[in-house]
Amino acid sequence: MKKKKKLSFWKKVSNQLLSLKSLYILIVIALITLYPVYVSDGQKWTYVENFGIRLPLRYTIHGIDVSHHNENIDWFKVKHSDDDKVEINFCFVKATEGTDLKDQDFDYNFRGAKREGLIRGAYHFYVPWADPKLQAQNFIESVRLEEGDFVPVVDFEIHGKGRKVRENLVDNVRTFINVIENHYGSKPIIYTNAYIYRQYIKDNFDEYPLWISDYDSQKLEGYEDAKLMIWQHSAEGKIDGVKGNVDFNVFVASKSHLADICIKPEK
Repeated sequence: MKKKKKLSFWKKVSNQLLSLKSLYILIVIALITLYPVYVSDGQKWTYVENFGIRLPLRYTIHGIDVSHHNENIDWFKVKHSDDDKVEINFCFVKATEGTDLKDQDFDYNFRGAKREGLIRGAYHFYVPWADPKLQAQNFIESVRLEEGDFVPVVDFEIHGKGRKVRENLVDNVRTFINVIENHYGSKPIIYTNAYIYRQYIKDNFDEYPLWISDYDSQKLEGYEDAKLMIWQHSAEGKIDGVKGNVDFNVFVASKSHLADICIKPEK
């Protein structure tokens, strides 16, 4: 009889331990599941029906970027596509690529954005294996910026396949940037993704405004040394006036820094 009681006692202990283990496992699963919610809560991610995606409403200055791939854009509809939560404030337009390509819809889109009162910007898609000075000249010949426009943007998101191209990439991008900066009198914005940022931009171009493309993160981290200004957080947005998907961006710096990345009045 005593032996049975002893066995019964240890059985109870074993069951309690199993219950505690199960509870621990449930807590771990819950924490893993809820972690993205906790880290993103400060961003105020909210689904906005007009745009078909969630937006980080912690920030109030929102915009899109476009190219000829978006086909014929109705800029009046774009400007008036806002709802009670979000207004579209700015747009970046592809201007050039490489040494001789000019986006076929650049002039139309650049004028349209200006006409509707959006802060507009122009970007160049940088080709790593092409001559950086000729690329800069292609952009300069194609883009005339006015007071209040965003400063020029270099879209630096690929690094090329050749070893020699990669070895000279930082120097060549710096050459491109120097030509652009000297011509427009402003430091250009660098648009890139997390990989290119870590490999080539960090510690080399930290003094330049950064526009980062990151669709997976709920909260941007790892850019403490960067002059982070803009976050491209989705490529799957919808907006009146644009066919198909469109990239959505948000200005993440303090509003007081918006003027820092716009063309200043001539002295």
